[in-house]
Amino acid sequence: MVRMSAEERRESVIRAAMAEFARGGYKGTSTEAIAKRVGVSQPYLFRLFPNKQAIFLAAADRCIQENLEVFVKAAEGLEGAEALHAMGAAYQELIGSDPDKLLLQMQVYVAVASAEAAGDREFGDSVRAGWQKLWDAVRLAAGGDVGEATSFLAHGMLINVFVALGFPPEHRLWEGIHETVPCKPRD
Repeated sequence: MVRMSAEERRESVIRAAMAEFARGGYKGTSTEAIAKRVGVSQPYLFRLFPNKQAIFLAAADRCIQENLEVFVKAAEGLEGAEALHAMGAAYQELIGSDPDKLLLQMQVYVAVASAEAAGDREFGDSVRAGWQKLWDAVRLAAGGDVGEATSFLAHGMLINVFVALGFPPEHRLWEGIHETVPCKPRD
């Protein structure tokens, strides 16, 4: 049996945490469930990460980073509406191929809001930093147009809500999206 390095185990933990937190959220996911999914003990898990919050933030950061990479790759060599269209289509493919991606995004927003309501603003700092990078990438692809970047991300969040709530692509609520967004909901 081939032994994994600590970095490979750490990567396994992040992947497992992404799946577990997507389904159970921050408060509803135990570190025991993550350790079990990876096949390590909880004490070993805490040798890789200092606490549950660090595991969650690593998973959240990875989720945002993967979204950013999808956007940047899709927009490569394009600009304006063409870049936004390509980014929208690539994002639809991303959340369509792995529903946990969308669920984790939604769980991240809930966890940050919950922590902040309890007075812990620091919890969301890395998430906000990641989102700023996402915003900057979209704005750059939109030729620096703040309104276009805002519209793209606002429509994207609305699409997230429709998909998360299970509205099928032919539902009447999608009509406005079909008309105003350069990407289509997944079938």
